[in-house]
Amino acid sequence: MRFSIATGLSLLIATSPSFAAAPTAAQKLAQDATIVDTHIDAPSELLKHWDDLGVAAPGKEFDYPKARQGGLDVAFMSIYTSPEEDAEGKAWQIANTQIDAVEAMVGRHPDKFAVLRSPGDLERLRAGGRVTLALGMENGAPIGDDLAKIAQFHARGVRYITLAHSANNRISDSSYTVQKQWGGLSPFGEKVVAEMNRVGIMVDVSHLSDDAVRDVLRVTDVPVIASHSSMRHFTPGFERNISDELARAVAAEGGVVQLAFGTAFVSPKAAADLQAFFAAEADFDRANAAAAAAGQPTRSKDDFEKEWKTAHPVPVVHIDAVLDQIDYGVKTIGIDHVGMGSDFDGVSGNLPVELHSVADYPNLVAGLQARGYKDADIRKILGGNLLRVWNAVEAAAAH
Repeated sequence: MRFSIATGLSLLIATSPSFAAAPTAAQKLAQDATIVDTHIDAPSELLKHWDDLGVAAPGKEFDYPKARQGGLDVAFMSIYTSPEEDAEGKAWQIANTQIDAVEAMVGRHPDKFAVLRSPGDLERLRAGGRVTLALGMENGAPIGDDLAKIAQFHARGVRYITLAHSANNRISDSSYTVQKQWGGLSPFGEKVVAEMNRVGIMVDVSHLSDDAVRDVLRVTDVPVIASHSSMRHFTPGFERNISDELARAVAAEGGVVQLAFGTAFVSPKAAADLQAFFAAEADFDRANAAAAAAGQPTRSKDDFEKEWKTAHPVPVVHIDAVLDQIDYGVKTIGIDHVGMGSDFDGVSGNLPVELHSVADYPNLVAGLQARGYKDADIRKILGGNLLRVWNAVEAAAAH
């Protein structure tokens, strides 16, 4: 029997008004299970403001003490570069600098962190309470026009690449852009997918247009992932989240959808506001360009963004929104094809009240237990499914 969030979690919340501490059974499972989070934006945040993540870092959603409290075993560090950095020719430099930052974190605290390059090394590297750090590249921009860079980034530890981000690039169309450039993957993008298959880097379809996801599934020879997407069923018209059709197609090829926690992914209002923001931003940029061309004053982009945020406050959401996503994902594509990609440190703190950092995975476990999930199935969601795909991609490349 499954319990609703109202009947199940209300009992937990009643004994813990802040919901800060999950029940002992949930804490125990979180510590014992292998927890894999495929999207944590710590590296880019470190370049904005350095913190020692080996000790408590207030204001950061990932650090070692929080990770141990939450039971996190594999933290995919997001090596993120923006479309603007790509246009300025800085993406390769910035990506390598972020990888250096992750390696420095490990070098500073070898007793707390280790770089994970293969799932086969996990048991050895997490011994002694280490948190293992894998690398996922968010935006294929650092590849440039050079397929050889894919193998170079693999040698540096990158184990998935999100082909595009919030704008079309030389590889793929983005879900966020109104005007698509390629109608899916570019011809070069098809070569990128094939080369990622060859060297053993997982292809990530988060951020891609629907047609690009279809192209990826046509080209790839191995399962793919959506590293941090949620189900579009809850956010109609929001292409950034994955449709039922494409989620089923990813699952049919053995892949996994890693559900994100960010408010914009799980709240219909926040998703609609984000779509409206991108449209308004495009209008703003066009108006500013026209004004500049006519020799007229232009508006400040910072002022535009501040005005938008004031007029569109982010709604408060709770953990039930994420649990509903998991329920629907399991119903739609099966228990073997759902996982977690939180987007911690990447959504400006806009997260469910009870899922505000890597310390809070036990709250998610408690919610799943309250809804009637068996521990074996919770283990699959927490990390088992992702590790299966990673193993499959690695094995295919080896052969």
